[in-house]
Amino acid sequence: MARFTAALKRIAPWAAQNADGAIALGLAIVVGVLGIMPDNIFGKDGDAVQDQLVSAATLVILALVATALLRDRARQAPLEETVTSGALAQLPVRLARLEEIEGLVTGTRQALDALQLVRVLGSRQEIAQAHADARKDATRWSFKGGTGTYLRAVTLPECVAAARKVKRHLTVRIEVIDPSNVEVCETYAHYRRSLSDVPDGTGETWTADRVRKESYATILAAFWHRQRYGLLDIGIGLSSTMTTFRWDLSTTRLIMTVEDPNRAMTALAGTFYYENCDTELRLSFEQARLVPLEMYKKVQLSDEPTVEEVQELFTRISIPLPRSYDDRDVVDIARKALRARNPYDA
Repeated sequence: MARFTAALKRIAPWAAQNADGAIALGLAIVVGVLGIMPDNIFGKDGDAVQDQLVSAATLVILALVATALLRDRARQAPLEETVTSGALAQLPVRLARLEEIEGLVTGTRQALDALQLVRVLGSRQEIAQAHADARKDATRWSFKGGTGTYLRAVTLPECVAAARKVKRHLTVRIEVIDPSNVEVCETYAHYRRSLSDVPDGTGETWTADRVRKESYATILAAFWHRQRYGLLDIGIGLSSTMTTFRWDLSTTRLIMTVEDPNRAMTALAGTFYYENCDTELRLSFEQARLVPLEMYKKVQLSDEPTVEEVQELFTRISIPLPRSYDDRDVVDIARKALRARNPYDA
């Protein structure tokens, strides 16, 4: 009895809130019971009485169901009006805000990606690999630095060889120290010696004379490669100021190195840093003293240029070699131009 009373107490609040539904449920149970009861339980006319009770109960159930539907619709009307007049009316404004947020998120993501793609390289191996990746399928190369020793030893010959292999056009822009400007050559040599007074990877120490020869060699190498590959578009600018950085910019990435052979920075094409460095190198090259590379047809250089060929070339392009240079100095320039040693070899 106690269990029945407790169950009744639990059901009573629900039945009070849903009286129409509860009555309909009760009548449905009664109708079901009447439908399965024997006909003779109601007397001689039990069949007719039973049909009348079922019909009456069915009508009451339908009425209660209709009442419940009308009540639910009446309850939902204020909610629908609130949704229609409130949330839906503000939907365009919220969508506009959502688009603004999406735009902000996209811009932030691009900025973060750009920052992530400016990466510091911390070893010779990483720097060498970055240069190798930059040379892969390169169609253009821009260099700005001191005398271009690594450019002559590795970058230029390998880029030209790769372009020749697939008959691809190659554009190269080089900016190095003006060898005829003695003051800037001495300044650069003093700077390099102040960082290290021991020979570098080439086995030589830095002097003003070496700076001049290295720059002359870069000029000679440009003419020599231009004569041997017709799809090479190469230009050289001579700078009257020195820089402590070296920029190598290819089709796919930028590599900026310093005198420390184990430190460099790289950025991929399309990033903020890459694009601004590209602009910087273009403007700097335009302001440099340009070497007339179109004169490459005037003096034919042998596979192993002779002293006379080298001297005539520099005379034709109005960058004559110093009068103090003898044949050994000219041979040294030719050697540096075509058989330069990698200064970063351990």
